Amino acid sequence: MPIDLSCAPETTELVEQVRTFVREVVLPVEDAHLGDIAAAGGDTVRVELQRQAQQAGVFAPHAPIEYGGHGLNMSERAPVFEEAGYSLFGPTALNIAAPDEGNVHLLAHVADPEQKQQFLEPLARGDIRSAFAMTEPAPGAGSDPAALTTRAVRADGGWRITGHKWFITGADGAGFFIIFARTSGEPGQRGGATMFLCPADAPGLRVGRHIGTLDKAMLGGHCEVFFDEVFVPDSGVLGEVDRGFQYAQVRLGPARMTHVMRWLGAARRGHDIAVGHIARRDGFGTKLGDLGMTQKMVADNEIDIAATRALLTRACWELDQGQPASDSTSIAKTFAAEAIFRIVDRSIQMCGGLGVSDDLPLARLSREVRPFRIYDGPSEVHRWAIAKRVVGAAKRAAKENQ
Repeated sequence: MPIDLSCAPETTELVEQVRTFVREVVLPVEDAHLGDIAAAGGDTVRVELQRQAQQAGVFAPHAPIEYGGHGLNMSERAPVFEEAGYSLFGPTALNIAAPDEGNVHLLAHVADPEQKQQFLEPLARGDIRSAFAMTEPAPGAGSDPAALTTRAVRADGGWRITGHKWFITGADGAGFFIIFARTSGEPGQRGGATMFLCPADAPGLRVGRHIGTLDKAMLGGHCEVFFDEVFVPDSGVLGEVDRGFQYAQVRLGPARMTHVMRWLGAARRGHDIAVGHIARRDGFGTKLGDLGMTQKMVADNEIDIAATRALLTRACWELDQGQPASDSTSIAKTFAAEAIFRIVDRSIQMCGGLGVSDDLPLARLSREVRPFRIYDGPSEVHRWAIAKRVVGAAKRAAKENQ
């Protein structure tokens, strides 16, 4: 089977344009505010960076062309998103940051024409932000979505939603929410979830406190959100009733891979800084880069970068072929989340005291990438799912051979 890993000329050109834009426009803003998006101005800086991204022709590479994007598939997104992720503010500037990027993908595949006009178009164009409200405090939905407790009940002309969500990224300042609520069954059952589209100003919807976390580069924080009999009309049902868990897979697999793309860019920046440092820094009668222990860290970083890209390439190819890609996305996400942290951690070690200081961006990169081992499914949950599928297949094969 022939294997072609080359990009189309227009994608290669876009990668170069993003590389230039991020280094010349975005990195100085990130560095001036030590990677804290709120300190940089929040939505004000987002609007300005996105305006400049539009002028540079690099805005919304993932969004449908009819909504001002480039319409890239998953494989084409990988190198573009990686270059955007070289700065922690790069994804925000290109309108490919979580959760908006994943919500654009979901709406493009599931929303009806009226919903696309009302929600997808302004989101893709950067006129508003959004949030995806699924995670709940214990005993509700977390790593196990089936534990979903937020409830939607039928009302005249629509539904009334009651529940409590938390760790909802981007909730503060979002223009609308995609709400994951139970419409049938009981917590613990696999079916019975529905997705709802709800404007943020709907009566009964309240954004609570920001939950303090390690990362500071995601706009709108990670918030508690409360729903008190929030009314959503039937026109706000995303897709079909009781099929929410199926639609979640449309979003979650690709979103895990775009996280890999973005944070691989951040890890690569850390590696580049460390290699530049050890090539110049004198110590023990030579350059640090000539020492064997330092060279091992450089080599291990290169291996982790290459392996992450390879797993990502396979998963994106499967997604582009319309396959579920459950194993490949779980494998790529789990390996990448751990490899990306290792890359940044080694880079800090190579830079010594500077590595943990604000004089270099490595410490803040470490803070940003560490949560990826939890976000979008902890590594342990993905390992359990991978093993469960493998062992299940072996059990079925054994039964058939009896």
